[in-house]
Amino acid sequence: METHTFFLYLLVILIAARLFAELAVRMKAPPVIGELMAGVVLGPSLFGWLEPHETIRLLAEIGVILLLFEVGLETDLKRLVRTGAKSLAVALIGFFFPLLLGFLLAYYLFDLSLIVSLFIGGTLTATSIGITVRVLADLKRQQSTEGQIVLGAAVLDDVMGVLLLALLYEFATGGGVSYVNAGKALIFISAFFVLAPVVAKMLSVLIRRFDQMSGIPGLIPTTMVSLILFFAWMAHAIGAPELLGGFAAGLALSRRFFMPLGVALRNDEQFADRIESQMRPIIQLLTPVFFVYVGLSLNLREIDWSSPFIWLFSVLLILAAVVGKIGGALFLRESWQTRLMIGVAMVPRGEVGLIFAELGRVSGIFSNEIYAGMVLVIALTTLLPPFVMKWFYGRYGDGVGRPPAPAG
Repeated sequence: METHTFFLYLLVILIAARLFAELAVRMKAPPVIGELMAGVVLGPSLFGWLEPHETIRLLAEIGVILLLFEVGLETDLKRLVRTGAKSLAVALIGFFFPLLLGFLLAYYLFDLSLIVSLFIGGTLTATSIGITVRVLADLKRQQSTEGQIVLGAAVLDDVMGVLLLALLYEFATGGGVSYVNAGKALIFISAFFVLAPVVAKMLSVLIRRFDQMSGIPGLIPTTMVSLILFFAWMAHAIGAPELLGGFAAGLALSRRFFMPLGVALRNDEQFADRIESQMRPIIQLLTPVFFVYVGLSLNLREIDWSSPFIWLFSVLLILAAVVGKIGGALFLRESWQTRLMIGVAMVPRGEVGLIFAELGRVSGIFSNEIYAGMVLVIALTTLLPPFVMKWFYGRYGDGVGRPPAPAG
């Protein structure tokens, strides 16, 4: 790509992402939907003005690594302690139930291969904590009973989702499912998560001291981006996807993280706030490039929309995605309104689901038709729950958060 062409591509992507995100927010939808639609409109699916060029893909890779860094940075593992067994139950059932449903549908009903079926099931496990937090904040329900359970479950869901993503990546690059390779990958990833907080903690102390001594502005974003890229390289070196390094870096630098044997290390709250505030503009600049690139990579014209497969595939997976997450909340001893609201709040897939789907596409696991179906599932499960939550609170708000009525 010529330099001037790249500049034009990037200009169009950034402006279109912003305009479509603003439009989505005005329509009460998550901004990620607008950014995804910007890629669909600009790409081969509609106007065909832009192509998913390799240079744009590299920027998108950096954007998604920074996005996972932000997810890790905002992760508060203390929520799991506060909400305890309820969050654990919602997270575990809501993680494995969609995984199992998606796998069974893909493998037995649609006769897809083992690795494709595992990727489909894995994509359905994701929960977008960012979208869930935003909706709960808009409704002023973050500190409610169901809000705390949902946020605690979403934290655990994020951690398990990233680990599953690393395993699926190992299967994709290894050419198939291997229990030996999976065991090795888990050992390496576990060691990575143990060592990453120690390394990040030591480096953050050095960065904080140099920041106090430096007479040149911009030390924190420069060193933080360097640290994230180093962690991404380390993740690749152990056989995990690079974005795992971004998540680990953010988790290690969050306000509180846990070491093995229950030893907790605290970061400087003020320094953590400075990291977050100075990194946010960079993250907000590059993350939309990833979602636009996902839309650019999707060619809806190549899909036979008259084929019953794409419709049956999408509808059944949407049902599996919704039922799987709601099912995780049905086992709680709460009012039916509270259980249903917790389940609905766990449904949005958002950016996390798109990361799974995109890994399946670039690994050659998903065909264009399956990839389109997965993006459709992710888009609808992201778009609809915020509207359902707002309507449900408006109608049944008094019953949400109350203890269940005594039997008899």
